[in-house]
Amino acid sequence: MDRIQRINNQVTSKQCSNKKSSLSVTDNRTGKAYEFPITNNHIFGSDLLKVKSPSGEVTRYYDPGYTNTICCTSTIGYIDGDKGILQYRGYPIEQLAEKSTFTEVAYLLVHGELPTPSQYETWNKKIMSHTQLDVPTNNMITSFKYDAHPMGMLVSMLAGISTSYADQNPALQGGAGVYKDEQLVNKQIYRLLGKMPTIASACYRHRIGREPNQPNSNLSYVDNFLYMMDRNNENEYKPHPKLVRAMDILFILYAEHELNCSTAAVRHLASSGVDIYTCMSGATSALYGPLHGGANEAVLRMLEEIGTVENIPKFIADVKAKKRRLMGFGHRVYKLLS
Repeated sequence: MDRIQRINNQVTSKQCSNKKSSLSVTDNRTGKAYEFPITNNHIFGSDLLKVKSPSGEVTRYYDPGYTNTICCTSTIGYIDGDKGILQYRGYPIEQLAEKSTFTEVAYLLVHGELPTPSQYETWNKKIMSHTQLDVPTNNMITSFKYDAHPMGMLVSMLAGISTSYADQNPALQGGAGVYKDEQLVNKQIYRLLGKMPTIASACYRHRIGREPNQPNSNLSYVDNFLYMMDRNNENEYKPHPKLVRAMDILFILYAEHELNCSTAAVRHLASSGVDIYTCMSGATSALYGPLHGGANEAVLRMLEEIGTVENIPKFIADVKAKKRRLMGFGHRVYKLLS
């Protein structure tokens, strides 16, 4: 989908949303009628404040699990589970997976457009300049027990890093104004994108009883991540290109999935004015859960349990009989739409 087509689609969507539409509701308790405007196929929860019980109490909308509630509108991602559509900023995921890199897609998600060659070069340089960890941070990693779960370590490390950058901490700067400083916000984006692979790989290396590898800024983003994960004693180690490309595509596919549990956690925490690293620690905690990102680990354990191809029919039969759970399928968005 080219830029002109995407703009046309946005204009068409805007025109449709401008058409007059509303929802008429009659409260049978009081006999009062209400008309709520519909914008982009939703009504505003604040409109329900007008609906009062006979005793004057406000009528609430009860929606456990947020099964039919939205708290924001966004042009970042779009999913249509029935049609198998996933788009980032209007670009089909198939095109991005085939032709882009993760860092290019990250730029797209942050800035709304794909970068020019010079913008892409600058973007990558700034990210890779923030890959190093200081000595206290490395010491935090090695202080964990040898069998600590890497995700638990990552949650703690992100919270710990929040104490390292006073310039971005609203609690230390007297308010949430740090989020209004574009230059300061961008710096945290570079820091997070740069340091996350280093921290993640160091947590993994600690878990398997090996020393962490220092980042190699001469490699690409994903090359560097796999280098830090897998290098042992080789002087000139370089990850296999096919593994790098597979990981790059995997990063692209995981980069955006609308307002999922971890994304919602970031927004909720950030609304309090806390620093972004603490927000990311909370989001990683949400991702840790087996019903969110932790499902990936559950899939691997499930595959280990199945063992061989011959065991698959029996396993599927047990799933259908509700004796077992099939992990890795049935994302909440698609489940609701199916």
